[in-house]
Amino acid sequence: VQLQASGGGLVQVGGSLRLSCAASERTRSVYHMAWFRQAPGKEREFVAALRRRGGTTYYADSVKGRFTISRDNAENTFFLQMNSLEPEDTAVYYCAADFRGSIILSAIRRVGSYDYWSQGTLVTVSS
Repeated sequence: VQLQASGGGLVQVGGSLRLSCAASERTRSVYHMAWFRQAPGKEREFVAALRRRGGTTYYADSVKGRFTISRDNAENTFFLQMNSLEPEDTAVYYCAADFRGSIILSAIRRVGSYDYWSQGTLVTVSS
């Protein structure tokens, strides 16, 4: 299984970007899909996740109300819509997926819970 992230770029404060993650397997078979990010000199951190069962979404407090994770069942793609971007959102963004359904709810925000990762896509927010 391969994940391909795209959509990063340079945007001004307050602007928007939409990241996409294309999976080589259909997203219907994905139990959990997530976005993480890593800023220079920092550890990779959780941004958002979507649980296939019930379609429940989870967000880091820092992005809640500004970012939205979603998926396209007809295709094999999921998305991260990012609005009201701030300089602190500058990072390399990664999508991740769980195809085994083995993630328990308390671990959905953990980097180590996901088996498949994309390459990163850089988001730069200029002030």
